[in-house]
Amino acid sequence: MKNLALAILNVMKEVKGMEKKSRVGSGKSAYNGTKDQDVKEVFNQALADNGLCILPIDIEEETQIDRWSQEEFYNGKSNGIKQKQSVFTKVKTKYLLLHESGESQELAGYGHGVDPQDKGAGKATTYALKNCLL
Repeated sequence: MKNLALAILNVMKEVKGMEKKSRVGSGKSAYNGTKDQDVKEVFNQALADNGLCILPIDIEEETQIDRWSQEEFYNGKSNGIKQKQSVFTKVKTKYLLLHESGESQELAGYGHGVDPQDKGAGKATTYALKNCLL
């Protein structure tokens, strides 16, 4: 495990922190965040430079779908009752951190995502990997 440990320490030295460069949302609910692409660019380079790769090996997923009816308005006039839904997905993931020497270590991640359509699982798995790396 010596090679793996040294490589991880080198990655930690290279990737000291990630700035929250992105503005997510708008209005009162907006917040600063870090894009998935930014995390992957920084980590992929540092991992590769140190002979490391990370592979997904397991995922446990739970999905909850809530549906309801809601009256919609436009310019103060009712557009009628619309059907709404929210898809909440949470995942527990396992990754294999593999060093070019053959040494490896399992890592875990957790993420959740909410979307009215089909993007909840993608949001959850993306967050799980970001969470694991950061």
